[in-house]
Amino acid sequence: MKLETVDYLAEDAAEKFVTSLRETGFGVLKNHPIPKELVESIYENWYKFFTSERKNEFTFNVETQDGYFPPSVSEVAKGHSVKDIKEYFHVYPWGQIPEELKEQILDYYERANTFAQELLGWVEAHAPKEVQEKFSVALSEMINGSQKTLLRILHYPPMTGEEEPGAIRAAAHEDINLLTVLPAANEPGLQVMGKDGNWIDVPCDFGNLIINIGDMLQEASGGYFPSTTHRVINPTGGRQEHSRISLPLFLHPKPEVVLSERYTADSYLMERLRELGVI
Repeated sequence: MKLETVDYLAEDAAEKFVTSLRETGFGVLKNHPIPKELVESIYENWYKFFTSERKNEFTFNVETQDGYFPPSVSEVAKGHSVKDIKEYFHVYPWGQIPEELKEQILDYYERANTFAQELLGWVEAHAPKEVQEKFSVALSEMINGSQKTLLRILHYPPMTGEEEPGAIRAAAHEDINLLTVLPAANEPGLQVMGKDGNWIDVPCDFGNLIINIGDMLQEASGGYFPSTTHRVINPTGGRQEHSRISLPLFLHPKPEVVLSERYTADSYLMERLRELGVI
């Protein structure tokens, strides 16, 4: 299996994109409306932030989960026992953000959210009628005005050789949310597990936008859209000396949105956060 890159400007872009999501759990877009220069500038500015002591002025709030999360509290993926090799910052429009980075990152947040609503519209439009009927409201409406959608700026530091045995940058996991929207990182490493159990490199050409399905969309679609296992592997050779910056936007519905007979968005999120030991 190979992940094909879809041209956003092509007439059949929506159909090809949704077919890729359905078959692989991932879709990759080029020529999309998120400016490459904006992403590049964000990577540069946040790399400087992560390599400075200023980050320690924004230690995360346990209750609201916004702010800076140091490597010592990095996530342990579900089913794993070793922390990922990363540090990150959680951006919500209502949360703490360094003043010098605020305008730019909130501009990106708004642009990516707007584009994400279009992508959710594509997903719904190209789903079978019986799947569409499972959605309690339109998919794009689920995130409209949501205060839960999370922009995470990730810094995977250079390798030192002193990492805990078995630790990688991001262990195999699935995302909790509806869709994750991710500009290609400044370094390779993202892989998706194919239906045959083999790992496939996700195209990482700078300027691409990578979208994957999360557990909430799988739940809301009755399993039609599969939440796909993915990971970020450690670099080899000379690339071990390089940092990796990543910028995933996790699309979360408003808490009251009904996902299925079993869950609202809020009850589903709380269950998963408890499983992860976050709350």
